[in-house]
Amino acid sequence: MDVFDTDGHEQVVFCQDRDTGLKAIIGIYSTALGPALGGTRFYPYETEEAALADVLKLSRGMAYKNAMAGLDLGGGKAVIWGDPARLKSEALLRAYGRFVDSLRGRYYTACDVGTYVQDMDVVARETRYATGRSVEHGGAGDSSVLTAWGVFQGMRAAAEHTWGTPSLAGRTVGVAGLGKVGKYLAGHLLDDGASVVATDVNESALAWARTTHPQITLVADTDTLIASDIDVYAPCALGGALNDDTVPVLRAKVVTGGANNQLAHAGISKLLEDRGILYTPDYVVNAGGVIQVADEIHGFNFDRAKLRATGIFETTRRLLQLAVDEGVPPAVAADRLAERRMAEVGRLRSIYLG
Repeated sequence: MDVFDTDGHEQVVFCQDRDTGLKAIIGIYSTALGPALGGTRFYPYETEEAALADVLKLSRGMAYKNAMAGLDLGGGKAVIWGDPARLKSEALLRAYGRFVDSLRGRYYTACDVGTYVQDMDVVARETRYATGRSVEHGGAGDSSVLTAWGVFQGMRAAAEHTWGTPSLAGRTVGVAGLGKVGKYLAGHLLDDGASVVATDVNESALAWARTTHPQITLVADTDTLIASDIDVYAPCALGGALNDDTVPVLRAKVVTGGANNQLAHAGISKLLEDRGILYTPDYVVNAGGVIQVADEIHGFNFDRAKLRATGIFETTRRLLQLAVDEGVPPAVAADRLAERRMAEVGRLRSIYLG
C-alpha cells in the first residue's frame, strides 16, 4: 500500500513500545464534525498490512456512523496488533494510553473486539480521552448494551418496512455471534416474541445460550445458519459476513446486525437488492454503542443515552424511505446522508469565531 493511499484519512499514526510489545495504529478519518471517536481493536492480524487495512476501513466507518447518529464527533479507530491473550498487560495498555494522549483530544478511544471496560479503565490512567470505562471509574460501562438495543430498533424499522409492522413477533431471526452484542440482541428478540436461531465459534457463548435461553435453537456454523429458514439475518461477529458466497444462499428477507463492515465489497449492496433482501446499513443500526460512549464524554446518563439510541428506529425508517424515493440501495442512501452532514456541518468550521 502506498504510504499516502489512505482512503482520504486526515491522519494515521503508528505506535510502538518495544518494552511492552505494543504495536498499534490509530486512524483518524475525519474531524469535520468534532474529535474522532472509535474503539480499539486488539487482534492477531496475519500481517501489518492487514492491520492497516482494517483500521482504515473501521475509522472511515466510524465517521459515517457518528454522522448518521447525529453526534458532533468525527471518525477514528485504533488497532493493537497481537494476541490479547498473550500480550495484553497493564504496561502495554498504559503505553497505548500515552500514545492516545499525545494526540491531545483529536481521538477518543473506547472498547472493541479484544478490549473491554476494564482495559479502558487502565488506558484512562494515562489519558482523559478514553471512554467506555466502568461505572466505578466514572464511565458508562458496557457499550454493547445500547449497541444491541439500537440494532433491535433498526430491525423493528426494517420489519415495518418489509412486513408492515414494527415487531419481530412470529418471525425467525438468525443471530451469528452470541458475544457482547448478540447475547443482548437475542434477549430483546425473545421478549418481542421472535424465534431465535444462533451460532457462535466460542463454546462458552453456546453454553451461555443453553443455560440462559434454552429456547434458542443452536446450529453448527454460520453456513448452516444463513441457509436456514429464517426471516432476518443478524451478523453480530466480525466484518465481511455478506460476501459473494453467502448472499446467493441467504434465505432471509432482511439483514440487520451488530457487526461492523458487513459488506465484503461495495457490489454486495446491489447483489442484496437484486435478490430482494433488505439490508439496513450496519453503521446506522449499530450506533447505540457509540451513542453511549459519546454521552460519557459529557457525564454519562443512561436514560438520556438510551433515548437517543431508541431514535435509531426513526433514523432507519427515514433512511429506508429515502432509499425508495431515490431509487438506490439503503447503503447508498446512508452514505449520501452521512456525507451531506459532514460537509454541511463541517463547513461551519470555516466561520471565524475569534
